[in-house]
Amino acid sequence: MRTVNKVIIIWNVTRDPVVKTTEWGKKVALFNVATNRYFKTAEWESKSEAEFNNCVAWGNLAERIEKYLIKGKLVYLEGRLKTRVIEKEGWDKIYKTEIVVSNLIFLNKRGDFEESSSSSSPSSESSSSETAESAWLDDLF
Repeated sequence: MRTVNKVIIIWNVTRDPVVKTTEWGKKVALFNVATNRYFKTAEWESKSEAEFNNCVAWGNLAERIEKYLIKGKLVYLEGRLKTRVIEKEGWDKIYKTEIVVSNLIFLNKRGDFEESSSSSSPSSESSSSETAESAWLDDLF
């Protein structure tokens, strides 16, 4: 049976991205995005709740994020959900769910960036490379 793991969102960046280079020479960008959900309670009172998600982008996409993305910018992104299990000695397991970004479009005005808005897709990753890179990410948290 075929399954689908796809995320498509338009959210605001909540903090400046952190971009690192792995020991394999590959760039990785870590950033957070947030959106609000508006709803009415059973008593018809208007409410809102914020949803915050961690995002990870690799390679050329991470380089573009490093160059142009800052806190407060509105972005369209596509990706997939990935949950990592972080095991550190003396700690319980920590489960961290992230959006692994495959496409990102800057939605702010063109004047907000040095170049015109654009999108990019990172090169495809091999599963063994992704496992090693995921382990490397564990050390950042």
